[in-house]
Amino acid sequence: MAENIYPIYDKMMTRQEKESLLGQRGVMVWFTGLSGSGKSTVAMGVERELHARGILCRILDGDNIRAGINNNLGFTAEDRMENIRRIAEIGKLFVQTGIVTLACFVSPTEDVRTLARTIIGEDDFKEVFISTPIEECERRDVKGLYARARRGEVKNFTGISAPFEAPKNPALTVDTSKLTLEESVKMVVKLIEQIKN
Repeated sequence: MAENIYPIYDKMMTRQEKESLLGQRGVMVWFTGLSGSGKSTVAMGVERELHARGILCRILDGDNIRAGINNNLGFTAEDRMENIRRIAEIGKLFVQTGIVTLACFVSPTEDVRTLARTIIGEDDFKEVFISTPIEECERRDVKGLYARARRGEVKNFTGISAPFEAPKNPALTVDTSKLTLEESVKMVVKLIEQIKN
């Protein structure tokens, strides 16, 4: 099948033209952490702050993506890898259009995060580890998933029946059990501000 595919990337408008139109630089801020750690909550705060500053931003959230484009995937190691591969490919399109993209995915292993980084590109990928301890995530249990996982009703649940590998060198580490939402948002916005146009 691949022999019948003819990409037209070289004929399309460039990333630089898109970024010039928007007056901003596209970047992927990849939030990783356990379920309930605060990834989406922090990202929504960052989105509102960037919007107030006139910066076009898009959130890609795990539950939203799994309810739509990835609704045919489960939580096996293979499906998790494919989930992240698709997300990274979509995210790359946003970034190359000049949009600040906030991806909120558990992405529990170094392998899946490396895949995302490779697809998106090292210069455009900023990893933010929401390092909130599992005890706090489980106490919050926003979606009731930890309780169900403890009862054996949810298989391959990260932190309970599936591993989570903490990032080795994230661009930023945020523990929402120690920081307020406002403090957490400020830290991420500062990271984005350091990225040169």
